[in-house]
Amino acid sequence: MDRVLGAIADPTRRAILARLAESDARVTELASAFPISLNSVSKHVRKLEAAGLVRRDVRGRDHVLSLNAAPLSEAADWIAHYQRFWEESLAALDEFTTGKKPNRRSRK
Repeated sequence: MDRVLGAIADPTRRAILARLAESDARVTELASAFPISLNSVSKHVRKLEAAGLVRRDVRGRDHVLSLNAAPLSEAADWIAHYQRFWEESLAALDEFTTGKKPNRRSRK
């Protein structure tokens, strides 16, 4: 999970993942969408590959990248574990600042 969180910490890498969520892409196609060099995009892709978030399929001279979102599941579960804490903390802050009791709807 450390590699996944480290990989998604960078906005360029998140943008690469968002692009690959739409469809597979060759490295050169991917690089053309960013205002950085092909070498810089390749470094970001290698970081995403190390985290298991991107797969590379070499077809002759073309390197086709695809998204592997499965490793994000563990990170999402870890974050979701703390969602209740943040919701309760924000509700308490809202109650404190506005003096209004929060609307307690049943949760799914």
